[in-house]
Amino acid sequence: MPLNKGLLQGKCVVVLGASRGVGREIVRRAAAEGAKVLAVARRARGLAEVAKTTQGVDTLALDAASEDAPRKVFRKTRPDLLVICGGATPPVRPIPELTWAEFGVNWEVDAKMAFVFCREALRTPLAPGSVVVIISSGAGLGGSPISGGYAGAKRMQMFIAKYCQAESDRSELGIRFVALVPSRVMPETDLGQAAVNGYARYLGVPPEKFLENMGARQSPADVAEAVLDLAVRPPTEAGSIFTISADGVAAAS
Repeated sequence: MPLNKGLLQGKCVVVLGASRGVGREIVRRAAAEGAKVLAVARRARGLAEVAKTTQGVDTLALDAASEDAPRKVFRKTRPDLLVICGGATPPVRPIPELTWAEFGVNWEVDAKMAFVFCREALRTPLAPGSVVVIISSGAGLGGSPISGGYAGAKRMQMFIAKYCQAESDRSELGIRFVALVPSRVMPETDLGQAAVNGYARYLGVPPEKFLENMGARQSPADVAEAVLDLAVRPPTEAGSIFTISADGVAAAS
C-alpha cells in the first residue's frame, strides 16, 4: 500500500549503494514520497543514470566503505533516514576454491560500511528520531556455502544494528537502528543474478529450475516499501531484525 506522502515530505534520506538494484529502487520510492534524497555510490556513471531518471535527487560518488565516507556524507546532509544498502559481489565458489582475500571481501565492504556509518551516526550524533536501516540478507540467517564470508558479514550487519541501538538507548540519543533482511534471492538485481547463476552451476540445474525451486520471493520494490514503512511507522521494539518475504514483513530473532 502506498505511504502517505506527507510522512516523508521534506525529510532528508540518504541511500548508500544507490546506483543499482535495491538501493536504486529505494531512491526512486523515497523521492516519489516527497523526500529530499542523496544517492551515494561508488560509480559516478550509475549515479548519473539515477539522477536522469529520478527528479530532484542529489548524488555523491564515493566509496562508502572508506573511513572518511560518513563524515563526507554527513557534512553534505544530516539524514532523517539513512539506508545502508549494497556492497561487494561475493565469490560464487565453495571454500576449497577461494583465497582468504576472496572469502573476506564482504567483511571489508558490506560489514565495514555498516560499521563506519553506524558508528558515525552515534558519534555525530544524528538527530533524535533519525532512523538507520541496514539492508542485510537472508544468507545471514540461513547461510550461503558458495559465497565465502558473505553470510557471516550479513549476519554481522544485524548484530551491528542491535549493538548500535543499545548504544543509542544507553546515551538517550533517540536514534533507531533496524536491520531488514530480504529472505530470497532477487534475480532482478546484479547480485541476485550472480547468485542464481552460481548456485545453478553448483547444483547442476538450469537457472530457471533453481528459481522455480526457490518459490515465491520478494521484489526490490517490496524491499523499498518495507524500508520506508519501517522508517515512518516504526515497530514497537527498536533495533529489531525484520525479514521481508513474499508474505510481507515479520520480526526475526
